[in-house]
Amino acid sequence: MAGHSKFKNIMHRKGAQDKKRSNLFSKLSREITVAAKMGMPDPDMNPRLRLAVNNAKAQSMPKDNIQRAIDKASAGDDESYEEVRYEGYGPGGSAIIVEALTDNRNRTATAVRTAFSKNGGNLGTEGSVAHGFERLGYIEYGAEAGDEEAVLEAALEAGAEDISSSEDGHEIWTAAEDLHGVSSALEQALGEAKEVKLAWKPNLTVEMDEKGAGTLMKLIDALEDDDDVQTVWGNYEIPDDVMEKLDA
Repeated sequence: MAGHSKFKNIMHRKGAQDKKRSNLFSKLSREITVAAKMGMPDPDMNPRLRLAVNNAKAQSMPKDNIQRAIDKASAGDDESYEEVRYEGYGPGGSAIIVEALTDNRNRTATAVRTAFSKNGGNLGTEGSVAHGFERLGYIEYGAEAGDEEAVLEAALEAGAEDISSSEDGHEIWTAAEDLHGVSSALEQALGEAKEVKLAWKPNLTVEMDEKGAGTLMKLIDALEDDDDVQTVWGNYEIPDDVMEKLDA
């Protein structure tokens, strides 16, 4: 089992950023609709939809919005989204993976390429950086879920592969195919998680200096501001003192 993790750092201060983005509910709704279209419109029968709904609830998305997004999947409209992934290089030798849901590949590809080129990066080809990451299941609990020993025991019993705990909470990792089963078992033991999702976890990280980190944050902000972009992952690590300066 691992010790302290920089994953929240790598996710670009995701909690704080999500609350600032006016299009967060739109992104969550799109994921719910796509998940419902790809399987049963019942979260109990559709693991991906269950994850999408739980993540929407964790971000305080109203129940009516969630239900509308599910209903939209069976409404027979012409809107059709496909999943696309982009890979590229950011400042300081960082590697970036962008996941999007789009109804127009050309529009999204142009927007992503522009964000990279204007913010010290370069869009690469498919597979250019993904080899440096693992596709895993990620489950997050707050510190209130229990102490490290209690959460570790629950995670092991649920079949998790790795866990890191800090004063901020607990990060639990599973094999991608085990995410639904592990998260369901943990929900019985610890309650509802703050976040459950498939993640790209870097095998090695690159430490950023203040200049490189500042440019990198502009790149990630530009990517996340795009309506089609769902998630941005990276292999960067920003020291706490540098992060404090950027947040100031």
